[in-house]
Amino acid sequence: MKYIGAHVSVSGGVSKAPLEAKRIGAKAFALFTGSSNRWASKPISDEEAEKFKKYCEDGDFTPSQILPHDNFLINLGSPDAQKLEMSRQSFLDEMRRCEQLGLTMLNFHPGSHLKQISPEACLDLIAESINITLEQTAGVTAVIESTAGQGSNLGYEFEQIAHIIDKVEDKTRVGVCVDTCHTFSAGYDLRSEDGYRKTWETFDNTIGASYLRALHLNDDKRELGSRIDRHEEIGKGTLGEDFFIRLVNDPRFDNMPLILETPNMDLWPQEIAWLYSKIE
Repeated sequence: MKYIGAHVSVSGGVSKAPLEAKRIGAKAFALFTGSSNRWASKPISDEEAEKFKKYCEDGDFTPSQILPHDNFLINLGSPDAQKLEMSRQSFLDEMRRCEQLGLTMLNFHPGSHLKQISPEACLDLIAESINITLEQTAGVTAVIESTAGQGSNLGYEFEQIAHIIDKVEDKTRVGVCVDTCHTFSAGYDLRSEDGYRKTWETFDNTIGASYLRALHLNDDKRELGSRIDRHEEIGKGTLGEDFFIRLVNDPRFDNMPLILETPNMDLWPQEIAWLYSKIE
């Protein structure tokens, strides 16, 4: 079963997310459980958390179909001691919000060295940050998102993600979300049939297929290896329709959230319907 959806709005409260997902024909969804651009968010009331769980149950959304995303300020590999501590506190809060909502995954961008420390030192800090957070929480998997490698962002090479995972102590609570736009921009040729096969073989050999928890489905405005993160509507970018048809018919991606983050949210119902229509 393919669980295709989108990163939906939580305007009016997190309980609105499953309702919005159902409205657009999604069978999975992503959300911010708080603010996307603040270190701390208003606490979720117990009443709101219970409404969220009820609406998820009513909409046939289980935790395995829901991929919350942390806020964009967090840098778990920050070379700045104060920002690192703020990031760790904020990430812990994000994890605890997931616990409160009964969710089992938290998607995040690994971190950036800001050209102040070595990539390896930054990767070590990211793993340390994950370990610190996992020790204080339960039941939520830290899901590392692959990046395009723009600026000093790490996580654009599968080897970098494998480095982080290798240093995470509880490997049952770490996973990976592959963003199709990011991965193509990072230099993995998902577009061609041969490149598609080789990319997933490389992922399996470098990280391990068992760590894959989710995909972000985005076409790419830029060329292969651009190292620039610019999402495009499905079928209108450099990845193209054939790639997405190949992906939705690939059984490796059954039973996990396949989440659209394409730029025109008004098109999400049509994009979701089109992707489902291409499943043979």
